[in-house]
Amino acid sequence: MHQFKELIIWQKSRLFCSEIYSITSSFPESEKFGITNQLRRASVSIPSNIAEGSSRKSNKDFSRFLEIAIGSAYEIETQLLISKDLGFLKTHELENLVIQLEEIIKMTSKFKSSLKL
Repeated sequence: MHQFKELIIWQKSRLFCSEIYSITSSFPESEKFGITNQLRRASVSIPSNIAEGSSRKSNKDFSRFLEIAIGSAYEIETQLLISKDLGFLKTHELENLVIQLEEIIKMTSKFKSSLKL
């Protein structure tokens, strides 16, 4: 078992989640149950799956949760691009969020590949 709070991928994804909450607070009220909710739920999913997976007894199980976290990251990227298309995000906001997201994806993928299955 891994101590999830010590994992940099968990720490970074938790901070990223806070940033998603902050940025979506400026989205239109009409999107409260739409893209705002989707982005927030997917962003919470990343550190949550890392934490839950770390409690598993086997690296194979942990690897599966990391895979789900990566899937949530790609879901977020798509939703951010749609948010930009709809005019909810400025280009520099999108770029900053995508850079952070890509770093989380790369780090999680590398960590996942380092697990002895």
